[in-house]
Amino acid sequence: MITTVDYHTGGEPFRIVTGGVPGIPGADVLTRRENAPAHADHVRRLLCHEPRGHADMYGCFLVPPDDAGAHLGALFWHKDGFSTACGHGTIALGAYAVQEGLVEADPDGETDVVVDVPSGRVRARVRCSGGRVAGVTFVSVPSYVIARDVAVAGTKVDISYGGAIYASISAGELGLSVEPRHLTDLVGHARRIKAALAGHPATRHPRDDRLSGVYGVIFYDDLPDDAVRGGGSVGGGSVGGGVAGGGAPGADGSVRQRNVTVFADGEVDRSPCGSGTAARMALLHDAGLRGTLVHESVVGSVFRARVAGVTAEGIVPEIEGMAYRTGRHAFELDPDDPIGTGFTLR
Repeated sequence: MITTVDYHTGGEPFRIVTGGVPGIPGADVLTRRENAPAHADHVRRLLCHEPRGHADMYGCFLVPPDDAGAHLGALFWHKDGFSTACGHGTIALGAYAVQEGLVEADPDGETDVVVDVPSGRVRARVRCSGGRVAGVTFVSVPSYVIARDVAVAGTKVDISYGGAIYASISAGELGLSVEPRHLTDLVGHARRIKAALAGHPATRHPRDDRLSGVYGVIFYDDLPDDAVRGGGSVGGGSVGGGVAGGGAPGADGSVRQRNVTVFADGEVDRSPCGSGTAARMALLHDAGLRGTLVHESVVGSVFRARVAGVTAEGIVPEIEGMAYRTGRHAFELDPDDPIGTGFTLR
């Protein structure tokens, strides 16, 4: 029996596995990620594949942190394997740790939940009001630009790191916009771009090759200053100018964009993508942005991001969102079930 507590962050699912996972060896979380396929891949498939999950499912295994300086360790997974970072998942883990009493929280203030993930140590700053979680800010690992204007698959992309490596391109460059009606075309472009970038020097992590490779492709639209004000709906066009690759800053110094991140093999992030937002902030800060990025997803949910500091490694983005618990589950695998750990149709 496998037990989980499920959340969504901005519409993107996050399944936290609380019991039933075999021990995964390793001195740290990054090493455990390397070893996870040999020890717990059957559990990932069981929870992520149909009929218990779906092709766009996401979740994590809770593992010990690297040392006593963190509260939790997390191994993130999706239908194709294990990822190095997950901002929307870190936001959900912050809410989970406080709501389940794993971390004692200030009932009317902010409490940091420290999480070790394969890309490093991150924080979920949980804001409570009246004893209830009211918001969570994901504090990313240092993020930075790797390369700009990389020619690939008949177009050009910018490549940046936010705990994982992302390629960014304006949807307008492809004659599209970030809307559900264009999603099939965007997924097709993402697969072509990612395949063409395989092994490209710009996709190598400068310090640890285990973090190398393009994880996702981010398509974005620049939005008018008043297009997103804390909810927003899917739709709308794009505007240019202002910060390079980021539209014109509004009166409050913010830039507003709508994005969709296509990660792994054609998976679509329903949220504005936490680690992808960190990678976008690296590009925008490099281009001159000093205000807030208001980042809307393809389903209309919103993250707000800013640069909290600058280090020798890169900027430190803070990304504010919220996660909501959707259920608790106890999953089983009948030994006589011919479907076994499941399947995916794409």
